[in-house]
Amino acid sequence: MVSQDLLEILRCPVCVQEGKGELELVKETWLVCRDCGRKYPIRDDIPVMLIEEGDKWRDTPIEDLPVPPPA
Repeated sequence: MVSQDLLEILRCPVCVQEGKGELELVKETWLVCRDCGRKYPIRDDIPVMLIEEGDKWRDTPIEDLPVPPPA
């Protein structure tokens, strides 16, 4: 489980440049950007905050996100 303190400071690496990028924890295994919709997986309790990773899942509806995220 990712600590609440970490979740509060993490931001989308794309949107943070504009002062935005708040993330929402979804299905306990995904961080979804409220601004751009990129979805970042959490694998082994580690958020994978690579832009390329967020881009892969951007068009996937939240309800279709796999749990656990694929490696």
